[in-house]
Amino acid sequence: MTRIPDSHVYAIIMAGGIGSNLWPLSRRKMPKQFLQLFNGASMLRDTVERIAGEVVPRNVFIVTGRQHARLIHEYLPDFNRDNVIIEPAVRDTAPCIALATTVIRKRDPDAVTVVLPSDHLVFDILQFRKTVRKGVALAREKRGLVTIGIHADRPETRYGYIQAEPSVMVEDEGSLYPEIQQFRVKTFAEKPDLATAHQFLESRDFWWNSGVFIWHVDTIDREIARSMPDLHKDMASVHAFLGTDREESVIEDVYSWIHPISVDYGVMEKAEKVFMLVGDFGWTDLGCWDEVVKVAGPEGREGGGPEVVRIDSENVYVRKPGEKAVVAIGVKDLIVVDTPDALLICGAGSSLDIRKAVDVLRREGQDQFL
Repeated sequence: MTRIPDSHVYAIIMAGGIGSNLWPLSRRKMPKQFLQLFNGASMLRDTVERIAGEVVPRNVFIVTGRQHARLIHEYLPDFNRDNVIIEPAVRDTAPCIALATTVIRKRDPDAVTVVLPSDHLVFDILQFRKTVRKGVALAREKRGLVTIGIHADRPETRYGYIQAEPSVMVEDEGSLYPEIQQFRVKTFAEKPDLATAHQFLESRDFWWNSGVFIWHVDTIDREIARSMPDLHKDMASVHAFLGTDREESVIEDVYSWIHPISVDYGVMEKAEKVFMLVGDFGWTDLGCWDEVVKVAGPEGREGGGPEVVRIDSENVYVRKPGEKAVVAIGVKDLIVVDTPDALLICGAGSSLDIRKAVDVLRREGQDQFL
């Protein structure tokens, strides 16, 4: 029997970034959320389909920049154009979420929203949906903010962390999916250096921050008002003009002075009641080439195919267009990404520094490669 999703549950998919660390494949004209890295579908499409079992299509919203709205219509031709929310400028996750929440709250004051990045890979979709379902129930019952933490199995410096307090919250008898652990959150931590990441791992009470959030619109509105009163005031102005001929101009004005800030720093770290569910569904943030290689394998089909010849070479990932032959001799721990107008050669483990190279190209006026 097909389950009918709750009509008051909404999804906010954040798809406004460019993804500089996946350069040269990710560009301004084709940012990472539209890349087809593994299965022939874009990461954005995968995200929309992943949440489809829990949210009816009319309740799924995508937040992106004006320059990328065309790509959404091209890559998701069946997606409702009225559900594409345009940000005039990239201002990080707090303004993005605040704007989408304002739009949804105007439509449905009793909405519970599931906030999703558009560049994640999830292997167990059914378990992911169960976790979201439990999160929705928890957000309604406790009227708190809910996030999903991922078990940290290595000292990772690419992710933010959540410190949980397992002793603070005990599973209620008869609750939904009792096998999915739920904790109170003690604190959030930014991306650490390696030594701190080792300390987090040894402490056993830190989890990777998945960037997935679930809350009632009234709850997040209350927390934004408490922690970011200026942003709340700006969104109240937007709310007043939604559906009028001044809607677009008011949003433009508001975004002209909003400062970029993440929702973790602006809201989550200061919130009074935050819960974490353990996400045991196989998760990866595809934010850099090193993460892509971990999934594909250095010699997998996505890593070059049969036209790549490796002689006395180890851990060499090659991604290239067409049938070009590539020969690697006597090298190891390399990431090579070839496109018609740009070539990346990067040491394995160093792909987070690609952003620095992109900044250099920008400063030197080489915008044709961005």
